[in-house]
Amino acid sequence: MHHPVWNIDPVLFKIGPFSIHWYGLFFAGGLMLGYLIIRRICRIEGRDPESIEPLFLWVVGGIVIGARLAHCLFYEPDYYLAHPLEILYIWKGGLASHGGLVGAVLGLWLGSRRHHIPFAWIFSRLTIPTLLVAAMIRIGNLFNSEILGKPTDAATALIFARVDALPRHPVMLYESLAYLTTFVLLILLYRRYLRVNPRRLDSLLPGVGLVAVFGARILLEFFKVPQADYSTGLPLNVGQLLSLPFFILGIVLTVLSFRSKESA
Repeated sequence: MHHPVWNIDPVLFKIGPFSIHWYGLFFAGGLMLGYLIIRRICRIEGRDPESIEPLFLWVVGGIVIGARLAHCLFYEPDYYLAHPLEILYIWKGGLASHGGLVGAVLGLWLGSRRHHIPFAWIFSRLTIPTLLVAAMIRIGNLFNSEILGKPTDAATALIFARVDALPRHPVMLYESLAYLTTFVLLILLYRRYLRVNPRRLDSLLPGVGLVAVFGARILLEFFKVPQADYSTGLPLNVGQLLSLPFFILGIVLTVLSFRSKESA
């Protein structure tokens, strides 16, 4: 079977010693779109969009720090414990989404306390644009030819020429599609419950988001080349083990959301 060849330069363009990567473009673009979406949500619910602006740096900082630490400590612990200063070398790559989520939540919690914004409200509403950001980041991974799938002869396979000549599952695209689908689902849930029971959204949006995203992660890890430099010795790999707590938390939040009665 003939498979398309992916051989895109990860660098979009260079200006002197500086270079702009496709990954960075999709990451920054996702954050900007997410920012516009949360501002729109603020207007819909009668809140001042300017009031949430101070949280932006808290969340972005939390994402970067959490994602970097999680990658170094969970996926390549031997190397980074032997070279601790290289944990700071973010430009060399290596960010883990599980840590990024934890860092984002912690940053959001600290920022919401400092700026007196209800944490449950902002956390739930930010779940919607976060899914769009995650989807765009995975497209950035495609341009970097990273997070590769196992070799396959499936019709969806791509040959990542910058890696090898084997057709592989484009797992990053599978994940991006899963995140985009969840993004649309959360928008529909938001529109459905905003009028009848907006308080239900505080736990429903993050609950459904966690179940969908990390359920997909657990399944798609079976198609992915292991990213950790060690084996767990278990049927599940590191990515799946890290996803399980989030998946279970999502189920709990979703169940709790339906304990609140609908408004009359």
